[in-house]
Amino acid sequence: MATVYGKLLCIYLLQNDTCNAKFLWKRIPQAIKTANAELGHIWAVGQKMWQRDFPGIYETLKKDWSESCKDIMAAVLEATRKRAFLLVAQAYSSINADEFALFMGLPVVEAVKAAQKEGWQADPNTKLVRPMKPVSQPDPLLANEQQLSVLTDYVSFLES
Repeated sequence: MATVYGKLLCIYLLQNDTCNAKFLWKRIPQAIKTANAELGHIWAVGQKMWQRDFPGIYETLKKDWSESCKDIMAAVLEATRKRAFLLVAQAYSSINADEFALFMGLPVVEAVKAAQKEGWQADPNTKLVRPMKPVSQPDPLLANEQQLSVLTDYVSFLES
């Protein structure tokens, strides 16, 4: 049973669904939590994600995970890096390379190389990384009937 809880908790983290991860953690019986230490380690990653502590996330992900969770937690690491990359691109016009490396969970040299690979500018003299703003896709236009259907769904949801 602990394996099922562990996988589900990992999948919630992979989807960055920290709310459902937190509720699942609260629903797991205490006996199962104490019998399986890995569940606590997985939840420690979830807590860092909840706090948006990127360096803490990378640190807590440095575990020897069981076979059932290893691949999912590796995917959590990559998804977290992609999310951090996108956040930096949206929030900064320039960022110190050391700070950027903390967001990415990588050594400074590797973080700068990753930024340059994405087409960002990195100046080795000033140690500044200049992100490129992501190209935003416009929301597709919905037909009037679709908009009415979506609005009806929202109102029905709010009334129930």
